[in-house]
Amino acid sequence: MSNDLNSSGDNRLETQAASLPSVNAIVSRLRFRQMALLTALDEQGSLHKAAEVMHMTQPAATKALHEMESALGVILFDRSSRGIEATELGRCVIRYARLIQSDVSNLRDELQGMLSGQGGRLSIGTIMGAAPLITRAMMRLREVQPEVSIEIMEDTSARQLLLLDQGHIDLMIGRSSVSSQPQMYNYEMLRGEPMCIVTGVDHPLATAQKVRFQELMTSSWILYSSNMPMRIWIEHEFKLEGLKVPGNVIETASWSVTVTLLAQSHSHMVAVMPLDLAHFFAAKKMLCILPVQLKTRIEHYGIVTRKNTTLSSIGKMFINILRQQN
Repeated sequence: MSNDLNSSGDNRLETQAASLPSVNAIVSRLRFRQMALLTALDEQGSLHKAAEVMHMTQPAATKALHEMESALGVILFDRSSRGIEATELGRCVIRYARLIQSDVSNLRDELQGMLSGQGGRLSIGTIMGAAPLITRAMMRLREVQPEVSIEIMEDTSARQLLLLDQGHIDLMIGRSSVSSQPQMYNYEMLRGEPMCIVTGVDHPLATAQKVRFQELMTSSWILYSSNMPMRIWIEHEFKLEGLKVPGNVIETASWSVTVTLLAQSHSHMVAVMPLDLAHFFAAKKMLCILPVQLKTRIEHYGIVTRKNTTLSSIGKMFINILRQQN
């Protein structure tokens, strides 16, 4: 019975997907006020309450909801005597409605900052290994533009490229080569990314003068996700040593999670980390760099921007600072 229900739901989604209107058709029919109504409906769970929040009559709110569903060609909310609840497709649309409202809010803040001489706003994406370079460049930018608002997001290159495509960041420091369409981006190489093996200060090998890969096979490993450059590189190192990557690894792209795990008392975990970042944490006595001889180097990273887009003057200034510091 449940399989029949799932099959029915899948068929319904496929039918709606086949009838989705074009982007131009959607843009021409949707309005910002309708996006705000969507989030109000999600938060209030009732047309009546959402209409009150939006300072609309209930018939007007009902009409606006019907217009949105008609424009998109899908049902966004299930109606019942208990109120309304977003469908699976509705939750997707609500998520984007919140993003649109956030972008409009950021647009207003940036315009307000520029009009009041506060220098505008810059959103930057970075991979873990470039974090020290990014922070130094950011501090230099703040010296010459103290009123600028800066947002920094740290993640894998693949996820940063998605944010770049969606317009959520202005530029990123990472690798465009992980994209299936790297030709879509401008790429300017910055520097190599020397890697090292790190562990917590309580690891049995933390004070060793020399460590072989084989000695680390009893430790738990913290690694990047599969298919990421750092993961591909370390898997190649294992292969050169005639070893297999352990099956019980912890996967994360977050340096804060990595350092926290390594810093746990009596932790026998080891991780791969860019050398610049590792030196910073080692100086704070938060981790130790193990004297492991690595045989290869990971791919260089650089500045990535979208083609056919124009950076703000703040963005161009930040890139110039990165070039000077490189």
